[in-house]
Amino acid sequence: MFLTMGRWCARRPRRVIGAWLLLLLVLGGAVMAYGRVTSEAVTIPGSDSQAALDTAAAAFPGPASGNQPLVLRTGPGGPVLTGESTREAVERSARAIAEVPHVVSVTPPYERAGAAAMSRDGHTAYLTVGLDVTGRDITPELSQRITDAAGPAEAAGIEVTPGGDLAAAVDRPDTGHSELIGLAAAAVILFVGFRKAAAAGLPLVIGVTGLVASLAAIGLAGHLMDMPSSGTTIAAMIGLGVGIDYTLFCLTRFREFRGRGVPAAEAAALATATAGKASAFAGCAVIAALAGLALGGLPLLRALALAPAVAVLVAVAATLTLLPALLSLLARFLGAAREEGATAPAGTDAPAPAGRGWQRIAERVTARPWRHLLAGLALLLLLAAPATQLSFGQLDAGDKPAGSASRTAYEQLSDAFGPGVNGPLQVTDTLAAPAAGPQDARVTKVSTALAATPGVASVSPPQLTADGRTVRWQVTPATGPGDPATARLVDTLRGDTLPAATADGAGTAHVGGAAAAVTDLNDRLADRLPAVIGTVVLVAGLLLLAAFRSPLLALKAAVLNLLSVAAAYGVLTAVFQWGWGAQLIGLEGPVPVPGYVPLLMFAVLFGLSMDYEVFLLTSVREKWLASGDSRQAVVAGLASTGRIITSAALIMVSVFLAYLLSEDPVVKMFGTGLAAAVALDVTVVRGLLVPTTMALLGDRGWWLPRRLDRILPELDIEGSAHTLPAERPAAVAAPAAGGPGETTATSPLPTR
Repeated sequence: MFLTMGRWCARRPRRVIGAWLLLLLVLGGAVMAYGRVTSEAVTIPGSDSQAALDTAAAAFPGPASGNQPLVLRTGPGGPVLTGESTREAVERSARAIAEVPHVVSVTPPYERAGAAAMSRDGHTAYLTVGLDVTGRDITPELSQRITDAAGPAEAAGIEVTPGGDLAAAVDRPDTGHSELIGLAAAAVILFVGFRKAAAAGLPLVIGVTGLVASLAAIGLAGHLMDMPSSGTTIAAMIGLGVGIDYTLFCLTRFREFRGRGVPAAEAAALATATAGKASAFAGCAVIAALAGLALGGLPLLRALALAPAVAVLVAVAATLTLLPALLSLLARFLGAAREEGATAPAGTDAPAPAGRGWQRIAERVTARPWRHLLAGLALLLLLAAPATQLSFGQLDAGDKPAGSASRTAYEQLSDAFGPGVNGPLQVTDTLAAPAAGPQDARVTKVSTALAATPGVASVSPPQLTADGRTVRWQVTPATGPGDPATARLVDTLRGDTLPAATADGAGTAHVGGAAAAVTDLNDRLADRLPAVIGTVVLVAGLLLLAAFRSPLLALKAAVLNLLSVAAAYGVLTAVFQWGWGAQLIGLEGPVPVPGYVPLLMFAVLFGLSMDYEVFLLTSVREKWLASGDSRQAVVAGLASTGRIITSAALIMVSVFLAYLLSEDPVVKMFGTGLAAAVALDVTVVRGLLVPTTMALLGDRGWWLPRRLDRILPELDIEGSAHTLPAERPAAVAAPAAGGPGETTATSPLPTR
């Protein structure tokens, strides 16, 4: 199938390129017409916070967007907002804002409903703005129109700053500079490796094409589901990295075929049937690992998994279709491997000159496997040690970059009203019998208990529905939404205060709000973490077992991948939770790590590590089948793939590190964690642990029980059936499927 696909695309390059251009135009037109949408909303089905939200939405219907603050501030030396002239300016601004499309309500701080929105000193207040669109549909343009409508207030010397979703809309991160820096670094690495501008530029063309298509598709998907802005950024960094890497592997294979005199179109088809097939397998492994996040049962996790999965899928599609077309069309500009003597004929034990450095490393490592194995394990365990202290936390607007609208509004409100005003809790209770009014004993008992709870700064008067069956209170904590004390307050309200204050502790009272939702999210993630990790490890192990037909190698890969992920978690903990070197990456100090970050990192890293495992073990297996010497197969396999894997990893690390320039702490977390993990994977894991464990296992590493042999499919992921005759290894004596030590005459690699 892969050979047929590659041959069809290589022989019709203009049609294929035209189809991709048409796809980009359609996606671009759709984005221009409908826009790319992101949302930071968090829903946790079945949680207490979701029950509170649903109860309040049904009993107290309000604007679709909720209440969005527009902060007004005059400063210590300015006029007070309660003065006659400033009040008139604020009310004129409120009337102008009410005329903005999608605005359905504006509550000034002078009305009774907005009385709590005026600070005691009269220098800070906020307008409460309601819109008929949800947070995902609040665009930067809409936020700016609302702010501009407050011109009368600004003209009176009042500083106007949007908060909430209005601020999030204008603060949406622009990572274009990160992508450009990553592309520039990749271009340098590729040019050093190929010495030809066309060869160095081709992976960038494929990577950018996949990036544009996937980001457009993900942005449009935001209209159908809540897609966090960080999900789009993660998709960009993953999609760009794998798109360039997969093209690099295929281009290298294409140049090898050209070096043996294969015509351009056929060489492109063969590269697709070999390296392209392996890339498709590796991409599917990444997608399968991300699919494991669906077990978390959370819309947020599904969205964060979907975004990079779409990017990887588009990268694979571009590698299998657009790449062979461009290879065929640009063949004379791409050169051939024999021009530089970079590759020895496959099937021989002599590594390519380009792999002599890796050959020396492999020979040294496999000569003293225990020493290097223990050294590599010690390094990974040392780096992983901080991960034992990793805890899930909550980021809030106070962690946004200084000068951003979200951070400015957060600090102004916190200074004037206390930090808890930025994350009030919503408490709801459904009564068995209607209450006569706010003075009902059942209602006042809850109000008194809430106000007396340690950590509560204030409690609003109770709000009852017309039928008296549902009551709502707004509870303002004494601490900010990202403070661990606020999460403890949520647990106290749920576990002690409300059960004791409500009738018979019937469980009809719920605690909601952003801080409560994140507490529920972290608890849910902690509960589901073992199942998700177990599923991802199992899926990855089964894929490797099917690919290389060796239970021991699949188990070895799973264990080593777990160690490298643990080391990446250790780096994440030290840098972000402990603040080691945080200033070097643009942070002011330690920041909490959201629970979904380690979980998504785990799935992504387990999938990405499969790329290098597949390309390395494919070469080792080929050499082993050719020679029957397991140690020399490891040496030759590492020598022949070390340079290309290192180049691919350098590109991936460069792309990830470029995202440290983003102002979003979550993006910095992914950039740091993924870069550290890939760097460790290609050096410590592939350079030390894989060759040492395979050398120690010897021929036993390829043992396969006979029953398993009969049920496992022959995947032939490297497409050995499509290699040239000179490449195909000769038959060797190798361990039979029955167990270690048994030998039988084996055939060459499958030629199905």
